[in-house]
Parts: sequence; structure tokens; C-alpha cells
Amino acid sequence: MSPETAKKPSVLFVCVHNAGRSQMAAAFLTNLAGAAIEVRSAGSQPAEHVNPAAVGAMAELGIDMSAEIPKVLTTEAVRESDVVITMGCGDECPYFPGKRYEDWVLEDPAGQGLDAVRPIRDEIKARVEGLIASLSSLTGRTRP
Repeated sequence: MSPETAKKPSVLFVCVHNAGRSQMAAAFLTNLAGAAIEVRSAGSQPAEHVNPAAVGAMAELGIDMSAEIPKVLTTEAVRESDVVITMGCGDECPYFPGKRYEDWVLEDPAGQGLDAVRPIRDEIKARVEGLIASLSSLTGRTRP
């Protein structure tokens, strides 16, 4: 399979409300990796809207999350993803053999102001950059 037709890796970020951590991680991955990686996010108990402090913290870096909507975690989303990253709700995420699972222990930005969310945002960005580096080997890999 040529690199042009190789299936791009897919990542699912999951947190409880899909309103802060997973939304920021998905936005960073989309922004930093472009179309090279398929990005999803979901929550085990999605909130009604994305955390305004998370939206504000990302806007400071030029990333607009204002139109994002929390989505419910589905078995299908997990099944379709190569990498599943949980952030505080790992026990509620379905398990499928052959997938790469990671649990990122991050402070929950829910109910916190912008000053408290910035360091969480920055830690997520660093982890996403590491994730991209680890996935770069998958983007050109031949799949059966």
C-alpha cells in the first residue's frame, strides 16, 4: 500500500463530559496534525456545552473551539479508532483487543477559571505533541 492510500491513524479522546480536556486534546491534534490523523472526542456523560474557560484558553493560542458540541461515547467510535485516550473515565470505555489505550491523568477544568485552565491546556498540548511523534510511524506503515 502506498503512503497515499495507507489508512491514516485515528485517535479518540474520551473524558466524562467531553467539555474540556478531550475537546482541547482533539482541537490540538486537529490543529497540529492536520489531515494526517483522524480525530474524535466523546464523553461518557456529555455536558450540554463545552467549558467556556477551555474555549477561552484555546482561543488564546488561536484555536477556535466555540462551535464544538459535546458528543456521547459510543462503542462504534471506540471500534473505529486505533488509539483511545481516556481522561478520568477509563472504566466506562469499551475495550477492544488490538487497540492502543492510554489514560492521561489530568486535572479536570470543570468549574475552574481561565488561570487554572491554562496549565491544563499546556500539559494537554505537550502530551498531544508526544502522541503525534509516536503516531508518525503509523502514517506511512503498510496495513494488512
